[in-house]
Amino acid sequence: MKAFVLRRYGRQHALEPADLPLPELRDDEVLVQVHAAGVNLLDAKIRSGEFKPILPYRLPLVLGHDVAGVVVQRGPRVRQFQLGDEVYARLDDGRIGGFAEFAPVRESSLALKPRGISMEEAASLPLVALTAWQALVDRAGLQAGQKVFIQAGSGGVGTVALQLAKHLGAQVATTAGSSNLALVKGLGADVAVDYRAQDFEAVLQDYDVVLHSQDGRTLDKSLRVLK
Repeated sequence: MKAFVLRRYGRQHALEPADLPLPELRDDEVLVQVHAAGVNLLDAKIRSGEFKPILPYRLPLVLGHDVAGVVVQRGPRVRQFQLGDEVYARLDDGRIGGFAEFAPVRESSLALKPRGISMEEAASLPLVALTAWQALVDRAGLQAGQKVFIQAGSGGVGTVALQLAKHLGAQVATTAGSSNLALVKGLGADVAVDYRAQDFEAVLQDYDVVLHSQDGRTLDKSLRVLK
C-alpha cells in the first residue's frame, strides 16, 4: 500500500512516500480503506519529537490519527461492522497510521460515518471532538446555565467545543481574530472577544469553566476569569 512515512524526528523533516505491506489485522479490528485523513497538531508534535517521552514510537512511522473510509476486511471477533460500511475513527495510540491507503482500527474505536457529511468532514472530527467532549463533559461536567470560556473558538477544538457547549445549554464566550468573529458567533458564541484588540480578562468575569489551550501567561489570566 502507499503511505507517507516519518523516518527522522525533527520539525523540518518531511514525510516521505513509501510502499508498505498491508498491516496485519488483529481479531478485534477492521481494515479501513482510507478515503480522507485529518491532520492534527498532535501529528506535528510527534514528528518534531516533542512526544517521545509519552509516545515512544519506533521509526519509520506512519503518522495520522483521524480517518474516514470504508471497511474492506474484518477480524473474526468483529460484530458491529460489515464490509462496505462507511466509517470514521480516531486511531488508538500505538496503532496510528492514517496517512496511508489502509489503516487497521479496533472495533471499539470505530463509528459509522453520519450520512449527512462527507468523508473529508468526517475525518476532521474525531480527535478534536473527543478532546472537546472529554474536557467539557467528562472533566468539567458542564451544565445548562453555566458560563464557559472557550479559547481560540475558530480552531479545531474550539469550533466543536462552542457547538457542544451551546448544545449543553451553557452561556459561551470565546476569543478569535477579527476575521473570525462572525464565524464563532455563528457557531454559538454569546460573547466573542477580538484577542488582537481586547484583553479577555478585562471583558470576562465569573465564569464556571475555562477550556484553556494557550500558553502559561494566558493560563494565569484564564484562572482570574473563573468564579
